Amino acid sequence: MSRNLKTAFLIFCDLICILIASILAFLIRFDFVIPVKFFGTFARTLPFLIPIRIGSYYIFGLYNRLWQYASVREIWIIVKAGTIASLGDWLFLHSLQKTGFPRSITLLIWLLNIILVGGIRFLIRFRHEFAPKGLTGGTGGSTNGSNGGSKIWLRGLRGPHRLRTLIIGAGQAGNIVARELRSHRELPYEAVGFIDDDPSKQGYRIADLPVLGTHRDLPRIIRSHNVREVIIAMPSAPGSVVKEIVEICKGQGVNLKTLPGMYELINGKVSVRAIRDVQIEDLLRRDEIRVDLKSIAGYLCGERVLVTGAGGSIGSELSRQIARFNPAELILLGHGENSIYEIEMEFRATRPDVRIAPVIADIRDQDKIDKVFSRFRPDVVFHAAAHKHVPLMEANPDEAMTNNIFGTWNVASAADRYGAKRFVLISTDKAVNPTSVMGCTKRAAEIVIQMLNRTSKTKFVAVRFGNVLGSRGSVVPLFKKQIALGGPVTVTHPDMMRYFMTIPEAVQLVIQAAAMGEGGEIFVLDMGQPVRILDMARDLIRLSGFEPDRDIKIEFVGVRPGEKLFEELLTAAEGTVATRHKRIFIAKGNPAFDGTLEEFFETCRQIATAGAGEGAGDALVSWIRQLTDAGTNWANGDFRAGTSGTPRGNGNPGASSQGRSGR
Repeated sequence: MSRNLKTAFLIFCDLICILIASILAFLIRFDFVIPVKFFGTFARTLPFLIPIRIGSYYIFGLYNRLWQYASVREIWIIVKAGTIASLGDWLFLHSLQKTGFPRSITLLIWLLNIILVGGIRFLIRFRHEFAPKGLTGGTGGSTNGSNGGSKIWLRGLRGPHRLRTLIIGAGQAGNIVARELRSHRELPYEAVGFIDDDPSKQGYRIADLPVLGTHRDLPRIIRSHNVREVIIAMPSAPGSVVKEIVEICKGQGVNLKTLPGMYELINGKVSVRAIRDVQIEDLLRRDEIRVDLKSIAGYLCGERVLVTGAGGSIGSELSRQIARFNPAELILLGHGENSIYEIEMEFRATRPDVRIAPVIADIRDQDKIDKVFSRFRPDVVFHAAAHKHVPLMEANPDEAMTNNIFGTWNVASAADRYGAKRFVLISTDKAVNPTSVMGCTKRAAEIVIQMLNRTSKTKFVAVRFGNVLGSRGSVVPLFKKQIALGGPVTVTHPDMMRYFMTIPEAVQLVIQAAAMGEGGEIFVLDMGQPVRILDMARDLIRLSGFEPDRDIKIEFVGVRPGEKLFEELLTAAEGTVATRHKRIFIAKGNPAFDGTLEEFFETCRQIATAGAGEGAGDALVSWIRQLTDAGTNWANGDFRAGTSGTPRGNGNPGASSQGRSGR
């Protein structure tokens, strides 16, 4: 049925309801004997009352809603529309008439219209909820006649291939999941009930499904109800809760599914399409991130925003989340044409309302970057482009320096020249007490923007965080590939530990930190507790349906060049200053430099000139650590290889201050 035909049908039904409600109101009021005097008055005003009522229904959207998905919100809209229409009744029947028309009639008409109009619409909802898909035009419909439709109906309602499903979490998300599963009968799930630890929910029914017990009852309930699928419907639950559920369900012969965390459900929409297998990210999930939408919208809405490295893991997610705040233009800059093409096509399909400008450029090309800024004049710059792989940069220190230091300077100085309002550098925990070339180049990039901030009107800030799960070249995709090949899974060291965040979680905090920046700050994100890589490998093997060291072997291959056993987000001397966001801190340390940017870059050039030769990486590490640790005269410092005496490749630089400074 076309939209116009549906609207005409509903209007016709509403006209019938108006007439029936009016007649019933008179019959009820006058004990089924209607006085001609009052009914005549009402009949004369009916041509005025009907357009008012239909118009009120139209204004409140009663003709442009899909009533098969109606909820309590739609009931309230029907009540409001009926009330406004009845005010018109009151005006014509009481204020403009002098016949003493009974007020009770108007009240009865108001009530009966709401009941009848709402009843018709909820019949549509009822039909969609309980009618077979083959008869309602759903995806289970048949084109082969009524017999085929009946077969699909029976198969859709209940069948041997449908999986008996238990929903963990009887809150709002669980309720939505239960209703969605019932509405999408083409899916192979048959919900049997809920699990919830809230005592006030025990023994009750939600969405017509019973709350069967708490998470401690899982093994018993799985056996007694022949459960084959478990859906964790708790988007805001921390990773420890998800991990406990995974452990309880281990060996029960069930498939585990989950909803993504709230920081992944950016628009807050929960649906069956979001249900997926439990992933390693879910075991590390933290509390829901609460961002200050007003402050973020204040610096992004209506502005031209440039993201460098927009085709990468962090840059692409930055672009997606920035698009939520309606920028005037989103410039997607990257060096690889394929990655920029992919993110451009994604935006064309999912966010056609956002004006985007894909740009292929190398941040090391100063002239090209200048032309980009001259053309687009961005107001806000997120600089995510960088070389990040530690072992590769150990072997190529000159490339690390030209990209991470000089490339950052090209973009940052252009932001200064062309009057950008904010510049946000994406930094890393490897910039703290750096023992790797990559970490040193990122620390140097932090120094560059802090020095530039002293004289610029642009607000330059850096945001420092640890590893992000699932980014290109990170440990999780590597482990997944190794598991898919049957192992072994390679771990560098049994005591290797790292801080982890999911990409959406890190990006939301980056955008929030940028809103708070006044210029010169290094923001530090609270990464939670560090995770042992060995434990992560074992969890990932189990989530893949195998047992570690039995089905999939784990091998230790040794610490790679430039790596530490433990990463830090702060030096012991830095400490933190709290911000208004409980997950974001500011590093207090801000070393005093006596020299100029020209002197700084001259030293960088001297080291970079050494290329990939022996000692170039050690020279860089030695020099940057002098700047960070000793506060020496950095412009004239001795940056020969080995002067710092810091071992590289097996660093364990003492106790980390992250998590120990009043957090």
